[in-house]
Amino acid sequence: TSAGTARALWTQLRHEGAASPSDEEAIADQASLDHAEIYGRNIESFIGTVKIPVGVVGPLRLNGLNAHGDYYVPLATTEAALVASYGRGAEVTAQAGGITTAMIGEGVLRTPAFVFRNMLEAGMFINWIAGAVDQLKASAEATTRHGKLITIEPFMDSDTVFLICRYTTGDAAGQNMVTVATEALCAYIAANTPVAPLRAFIEGNFSGDKKASYLGLHMGRGRKVTASIELPDALIRKYLHVEPEAMLAYGRVAALGSTLSGQLGAQAHYANGLAAFYIATGQDAACVAESAVGFTRAERREGGIFFSVTMPNIVVGSVGGGTGLPSQAAALGIMGLKGEGNDLHGAICRD
Repeated sequence: TSAGTARALWTQLRHEGAASPSDEEAIADQASLDHAEIYGRNIESFIGTVKIPVGVVGPLRLNGLNAHGDYYVPLATTEAALVASYGRGAEVTAQAGGITTAMIGEGVLRTPAFVFRNMLEAGMFINWIAGAVDQLKASAEATTRHGKLITIEPFMDSDTVFLICRYTTGDAAGQNMVTVATEALCAYIAANTPVAPLRAFIEGNFSGDKKASYLGLHMGRGRKVTASIELPDALIRKYLHVEPEAMLAYGRVAALGSTLSGQLGAQAHYANGLAAFYIATGQDAACVAESAVGFTRAERREGGIFFSVTMPNIVVGSVGGGTGLPSQAAALGIMGLKGEGNDLHGAICRD
């Protein structure tokens, strides 16, 4: 990909009446064309970039097991008032001493699937898998310097077997990493299993990749995080302009609404903040479909309200994907998370 190929595509678009010179000027600005080769690593038929407003929230005060201090968080969105809303949250939580955070689980899932002639063959295959775990792990991990296959859990449905493969992925979100590793695992199975499947698939659509699922809700996919804070009544009134009892009353109705409508989890809309953060920092924005699942809890405590949030499917990284693009790398830099082997990144991911 080069600036020349982008210009050639714009010539074609104008010739066919699909674009105007002003369209080209807005999308194919010089700064974008100067980095055409970099952008081209993440997209085909590159013609430029779309500009999304970026705001910053903070300081956001964290009291994690490993990460402590104040952080500024970039958010890219076209939704007016979103950054202001999160800004109020950052302000009131900082005044209350900060948010307690922890990462309580980790593992990106891939679930290869194998179809057999009958239930007996499927059961025999699972028995063989149980004795070949070390070899399967070695095959998968030979494809990556950073990924580790930590568990393999069979799930059987009559003549079909899914293998729930859970990986740690270092500083990367790891979606492609675990796909390549699982392909190697499947190749080892094909070459060595005494019970040959009729069909095999690297991903059987069981893992919950970019989908809200009960599996992700309970097992987690990516990083499972939890956070909590206790806000005094006086701060709620001063910064959020609402009576604490009204907040609690709404929380009860919202929890009922989540249950009656069959939502996965109970929360208002994590997707707003996650989408803005994922876009700003070069994450895979489609992962919001699974990441925006979780539970928000509010309980009366003496003199205030205790709030907690648990999110089991946070799929993020500081390397790979779009994290190396110019603006996205700069956004990660604002947080102190740019690049591989960053001690702060490791601390925050653990928190």
